[in-house]
Amino acid sequence: MNPQEYFGYIRVSTQKQGEKGVSLQEQRSAIERHAERQALKIVQWFEERETAAKRGRPIFNQMLKQLRQGRVSGVIIHKIDRSARNLKDWSDLGELIDGGVEVHFANEGLDLHTRGGRLSADIQAVVAADFIRNLREETKKGMYGRIKQGFYPLPAPIGYLNRGKAQAKVIDPVKGPLVGHIFRLYASQQYNLDELCEEGARLGLRNVRGGRVTRTGLSTMLNNPFYIGLIRLKRTREMFPGIHTPLITKALFERVQGILTGRTKPYIIKHDLLFRRLLTCANCGRSLYGETQKGKVYYRCQTRSCPVTSLREDWIESQVLEQLAPLQLDDGEQPVIQKEMIALKKNWSEVRGSQINGLTLQLDQVQARLNRLTDAYLDRALEREMFEQRKSALLIEQRGLQVKMSNLKDQRQYLPDEVNGFLERVLGAYIAYKHGLPDEKRELVETTISNRRVDGKKLELTLARPFELIANRPKTTNGAQERT
Repeated sequence: MNPQEYFGYIRVSTQKQGEKGVSLQEQRSAIERHAERQALKIVQWFEERETAAKRGRPIFNQMLKQLRQGRVSGVIIHKIDRSARNLKDWSDLGELIDGGVEVHFANEGLDLHTRGGRLSADIQAVVAADFIRNLREETKKGMYGRIKQGFYPLPAPIGYLNRGKAQAKVIDPVKGPLVGHIFRLYASQQYNLDELCEEGARLGLRNVRGGRVTRTGLSTMLNNPFYIGLIRLKRTREMFPGIHTPLITKALFERVQGILTGRTKPYIIKHDLLFRRLLTCANCGRSLYGETQKGKVYYRCQTRSCPVTSLREDWIESQVLEQLAPLQLDDGEQPVIQKEMIALKKNWSEVRGSQINGLTLQLDQVQARLNRLTDAYLDRALEREMFEQRKSALLIEQRGLQVKMSNLKDQRQYLPDEVNGFLERVLGAYIAYKHGLPDEKRELVETTISNRRVDGKKLELTLARPFELIANRPKTTNGAQERT
């Protein structure tokens, strides 16, 4: 070993500092000037672009290993905080000093072989470690402050775009609709996660790095309440309301969560039968199964103890049409409906105000429950895990009410138009069913008929409210209600 040979160690905290800053070159120049004054020869440079706040720097550890092997006399470092900002690394360096390794700091004239010099270096190392602790606390407080204001201070998840600091994330016009479509596909229970990965790749969904979304990435996405307007911290599981625009509805998100956790059991459709899972046995409560015989579809209960059932699909359809037929308007009723719609539009502002007041009351109640929950947690009446679970449920409920309120205030859901659209769907249900595709027919049956029971060979169908009210309405004659 040549006693005049030394290592040089320089470090910056981030890759960006190393590429764009001048800190590395300044450190190198200061070390070279110190070596020249002390007649020391630098035989190898160790350059690192990683924080010294945490242990495990690979280049620093590699240098320590070679110093322990006695390959050189010592090392020259720019400043103490360039070598270590955590006390464990400073302790490792101190052991080398105690073992006779020469450690020089180019910017600090400390004699580490004296008690005073070593004490001064120890104090500076402690101050450097405390600086990092304080920096962490301030950064954490700053992040919590932005999160409590509704801003998400981390990179936007798939489907959203970053807009800069203190700016809400915005929906990506390209990826956003794809993410919403992925949620709906999974909610349909026709795809598992692996199949959904393939479908996402086929549709062109990519992660933030431009690669395919993996199974893990897809699971993370489907579990993220950010898409309904909430911010959840991964480490602490805390939940906060965000100010960004939700990408999907609360109902869709909760359905997906039910499937992911197994609360909603998936099912496999073996046959595309019109009334699959729509008819229920009055005796055992189970769904009737369809089977094809001689080109005709029959529905039967598979429970042996139940009365024999055997209903043909075309006959069931005739009964459904019979139920939907009274929903049609005759010529005398159309003017009455138009008159009522005009009156509804005139009274809409009053109705809308009443709905807003109702939603405001519900929001106040949810906020009061959140306040009581927080008080219970602060009084240690609740464990943290239970507190976060209940808080998350209340925030999801609050988000749903806020969306309804926003829609009412923005008039994106105009009640008279909704009622008019609803009436068009109801009054046209008979024609829509008669000429609809199988999936459209199934949806109409599910929507309009609440009771679909089969008792032996008897079929019981009951229209759901308000369809039943419309079907049983008093008949009119030339626009006036009939007298009895």
